[in-house]
Amino acid sequence: MSHRKDTDYLSISSRLRVLENRLLSKERMERMIEAKDLGEAVKVLAECGYGEPAALNNASIEQMLGRARQKVFQDLSNAAPEPQMLQIFQVKYDYHNAKVLLKAKPMGEEPGRLLLEGGRYSVEQITEWFEQEDLQNATKVFAGAVAEAQTVLAETGDPQQADLILDRAYYEEMGQLAKETGSQYMQGYVSLMVDIANLRAAVRTARMGKENEFLGKVLLDGGSISAKSLLSAKNGAVAELCKSGALRQVGELANQAASGSASLTAFEKACDDALMAYIATARKIPFGEEVLIGYLCAREAELTAARTILSGRLAGLDGDTIRARLRATYV
Repeated sequence: MSHRKDTDYLSISSRLRVLENRLLSKERMERMIEAKDLGEAVKVLAECGYGEPAALNNASIEQMLGRARQKVFQDLSNAAPEPQMLQIFQVKYDYHNAKVLLKAKPMGEEPGRLLLEGGRYSVEQITEWFEQEDLQNATKVFAGAVAEAQTVLAETGDPQQADLILDRAYYEEMGQLAKETGSQYMQGYVSLMVDIANLRAAVRTARMGKENEFLGKVLLDGGSISAKSLLSAKNGAVAELCKSGALRQVGELANQAASGSASLTAFEKACDDALMAYIATARKIPFGEEVLIGYLCAREAELTAARTILSGRLAGLDGDTIRARLRATYV
C-alpha cells in the first residue's frame, strides 16, 4: 500500500491547475453547439489542445479524440507519483479491447476500427497477444478473465456471458489498484462507480421483467451498497439505500426508472452527474492526489461531451436535443 503524502503531488497539482484552464467548459460547449457548422465547432476544441480531424466524419473525429486521450496518459505517465492513479483510468480500455477481440474472431469481423488506444496495453500489443493466444505479460486478473470469457463464449456462444466475466474483472482490477494507492478519495471514487453500475443493473433488470436470479449474476462487489441489499430491495426500497452520500439524488429516480414512471435517460444522467459531483470536490483542494484524480475524470468527461456534441451536429440534431444529452462538467 502506498504511503505517499499530499506534498508529493505539489508539482503535478500546480501543473494541472494550469491545464484546467484549457478544459472544455460550459461556455466552450455552448459555442460548439451554436457554431455555424461542424468545422467551426471542431475549431473550439483547438483551444483545449485538440488537433484537427482528418475529415469531418465520425471515424476521423473518433480518431482525433482517441489521440487526445492517449496523449493525456503519455504526458502524465512520468509526472504522476504513483502509476496506479493513471492505470485506474486506463484499465477500461484494456477490457473494451478484450471484448472486441474476443468477439471478432468467431464472428469473422475485422476489429481494428473498434479498438481504442489509451489502455495499459497498446492496441498493437494486445492484438498480438490475442493472435498468439498468450497473455502471460498481462495482469493475472486480466489474463484469467480473458481465458474464462473465451471458454464461456466457445461453449455457449453467448457474448453477454463473456462480457459479464470481463466486467467483473474490470471492477476487480480497479478496486485492487485503488487500494494500492492508499488514497481514500480514489477508493471512494471506485466504490461509487460500483454502486452506480449496480443501480443501473437493478433498474434494467426490473424494466426487463427479469428475476433476482439474473440480477444476482451481474451485481458487483466493492460498493458501499451491498449486493444483498439490492437483491432484497422491493417496492421502491432502492431509494432508502441511497439516502446519504453522493447517491442521494439518484435513489428516487432509480425507483421511478425501474417502474417505468421516469425515463432511463434521466436516471442515467443522474448517475453520471452524481459521479461528477463527487469528483468536483477536488476543485477545492490545493494539492494532492485528488487534483490528479479530478483532472483525469474531467478529461474523460470532456471527451464524452465533445463526442456527444460533434456526433449530434453530424446527425443534424438541434441544440436543445444535444444539450439534454450533456452531463455535468468539472469546470
